[in-house]
Amino acid sequence: MRALVFDSFGGPEVLRIAEVPVPATGPGQVRVRVEAATVHPVDLATRSGALAEAGLMAGGTRTGLGWDVAGVVEETGPGVGSVRPGDRVIGMNDRLDVPLGTQAEHVVLDAHAVAQAPAGLAPEAAATLPLAGLTALQALDALALPEGGTLLVTGAAGAVGGYAVQLAAARGLRVVATARAADEPLVRELGAAHFVPSGPGRLGGEVRALVPAGDAGALAAAVLGAAALDAVRTGGAFAALVAGGAPYPLRGIRVVPVWVRADADRLDHLARLAEAGALTPRVADALPLADAAKAHRRLAEGALRGRLVLVP
Repeated sequence: MRALVFDSFGGPEVLRIAEVPVPATGPGQVRVRVEAATVHPVDLATRSGALAEAGLMAGGTRTGLGWDVAGVVEETGPGVGSVRPGDRVIGMNDRLDVPLGTQAEHVVLDAHAVAQAPAGLAPEAAATLPLAGLTALQALDALALPEGGTLLVTGAAGAVGGYAVQLAAARGLRVVATARAADEPLVRELGAAHFVPSGPGRLGGEVRALVPAGDAGALAAAVLGAAALDAVRTGGAFAALVAGGAPYPLRGIRVVPVWVRADADRLDHLARLAEAGALTPRVADALPLADAAKAHRRLAEGALRGRLVLVP
């Protein structure tokens, strides 16, 4: 089968398509025929060596890429009862240092990382749910804000931020969103009650003009650090989603670094929300697996609204 790999850290030029054996399933595992796999910033950081420099992976050998997958179950190992061959599923690989990721023709995942795909959603759209959706959902779970509370979401027009706005609004939270001025219509459509355009101003002051006591919490999908923390009330909560992006816990604010993890139950929850139209996957473009380097370059350029998806 074909799989996207790299043998040494570097720019998009180090990516290559390798012919490798189809992976075998073990106990508690599922093999999925990949129909779509999303490209995320974490893929760029893995390929460049940034994550190895941060001590998050060893590297130095052939490494596969890809976290998200949408596809069809081909085979299940002993002990798997949650899915069967022929089922359409979504899943997530949450390991960094692997010889094969989801950006391949086939991938083996643990059963606890796989859920039934949302009915009526194309694989390209369904593949954008796992990593971004679970990150937003697990961050909201960690914040544990009461219904009726206010939540600042930074980077609200991005993949994680957009899901966070929708999930938070569905929980009865009043969302104050920040993104580029041009993204205000999108962010409000996703459920934001208030909008603050990103820019050089004092974010804390602008948020407190809308919420005088400050937000009960913040979900930092964009790294704004102390500026976003200033918008949170004393004793509130702050979810930091990017490594190195956690500010100091000033004023008794509970700062929670969120590291996404595979979770079939929560993934199933996201899938059912998407199935019902309560979550809005956004696909910027779908490209063949062979165009992975092009996808990395486009993602690095920024300004995408929605995710790039690779189709084997």
